[in-house]
Amino acid sequence: MQQRDKLFINGNWVAPHASGQIEVIQSSDESVMGTIPEGHARDAEDAIAAARAAFDGWAATPVAVRVGYLRKIAEGLKDRTEELATLIAREVGMPLKLARAIQVGGPVYNWGQAARLLEQFEFESQVGNSLVVREPVGVVAAITPWNFPLNQITLKVAPALAAGCTVVLKPSEVAPLNAFVLAEVIEAAGLPPGVFNLVTGYGPVVGEVLASHPEVDMVSFTGSTRAGKRVSELAAQSVKRVALELGGKSASVILDDADFAQAVKGTVNACFLNSGQTCSAHTRMLVPRARYDEVRELARKAVAGFTVGDPLTDSAKLGPLVSAAQKQRVVSYIHRGIDEGAELVAGGPENPDGLDRGFYVRPTVLGNVDPKATVAQEEIFGPVLSIICYDSEDDAVRIANDSIYGLGGGVWSGDEDRALRVARRLRTGQVDINGGPFNMNAPFGGFKQSGNGREGGVYGIEEFLEYKALQRRQQ
Repeated sequence: MQQRDKLFINGNWVAPHASGQIEVIQSSDESVMGTIPEGHARDAEDAIAAARAAFDGWAATPVAVRVGYLRKIAEGLKDRTEELATLIAREVGMPLKLARAIQVGGPVYNWGQAARLLEQFEFESQVGNSLVVREPVGVVAAITPWNFPLNQITLKVAPALAAGCTVVLKPSEVAPLNAFVLAEVIEAAGLPPGVFNLVTGYGPVVGEVLASHPEVDMVSFTGSTRAGKRVSELAAQSVKRVALELGGKSASVILDDADFAQAVKGTVNACFLNSGQTCSAHTRMLVPRARYDEVRELARKAVAGFTVGDPLTDSAKLGPLVSAAQKQRVVSYIHRGIDEGAELVAGGPENPDGLDRGFYVRPTVLGNVDPKATVAQEEIFGPVLSIICYDSEDDAVRIANDSIYGLGGGVWSGDEDRALRVARRLRTGQVDINGGPFNMNAPFGGFKQSGNGREGGVYGIEEFLEYKALQRRQQ
């Protein structure tokens, strides 16, 4: 059991202003695996003050020096891969093999890539008689979620530091222990005091201070659309820059000329990754009405391959959900889908066999789902796939775009040019063509209520920079 009782502020591990503790629950067996400080508003204020005091010096630090720090952090995380993979598998529930590759491998890559991109980044350009320069936005508050905890932290903190910003991080209290390991790695790398600060606690206390404080120049938030709206409201009072990566209800559009066996299997995999706890999960599978019976059987077969179990064992392909509240939420959506007329193709609301302890849910497929049904419109954040029938290509595009969200999606077709044409019509930030793999250097972010701003690659660094134009008299 890990007992963390200090926060990392101004380069030191300091006692919080209050004595409250938050329990961290292991998702596979519901045991208490650790505790963290329940941060106070004054802790957040101290961290902001430290970040503000450190900003001028860090912003003026030569690029080559910042690159060196980023590389040290990448190496420090890589050295602790096994510890972090096990920790996140216990916190979140992702099977250990996947956690090692995705939950830790992704952050290690992205810290290193931030260093590589920073070396090549052009901070100045000449436009007529203007010297256009890019400068760091200032003090950044990073508020991060629990589903890919270390990677979502990395996609904010690494590019912000690369840009020359200082950071106050508030990780999710549901999966926070990995953030303390990152703070230890940053401390060991010798980052100047105040450049990175860690404050844990609840959103309505610590998060609201970070979003509203006048000395914070930017808030980068990943989480629910509801919470993102609240962050925006608070940040608007001081006209901060706000980057939001919010919910999704991504559609996988299987066109009539697709390889259906490949497309259905690929969609199921894209829906169930991390037990469906992925904002860009392909949770709506759109199929030609005439092919529904074929799709139903292919989906049932694909789901049968998802062995549910303890994420620390080699046999589990699907682990538990992160918490009791999340399990209750997902099960209630399964019930509602059936009540609203969907066909239960696979899974269901009952506990998986032999798994009465832990936050496990059966991987579930609901068939013949009405495009306006609750399960077709609201984000479930669990292993639940809705099969929706369409009558024509135009109808498929209409249904795919009939959502308040626009984060991810997919198009499957035997004709790649056709797939690209359909993909261009989807109002969403990212579209996978015939199962194209995730590209960590491409921009990631959403349209509509999936948020604004982009993370990943050079686009992530640009998010934390301001433009300044210096006009000179022409000779």
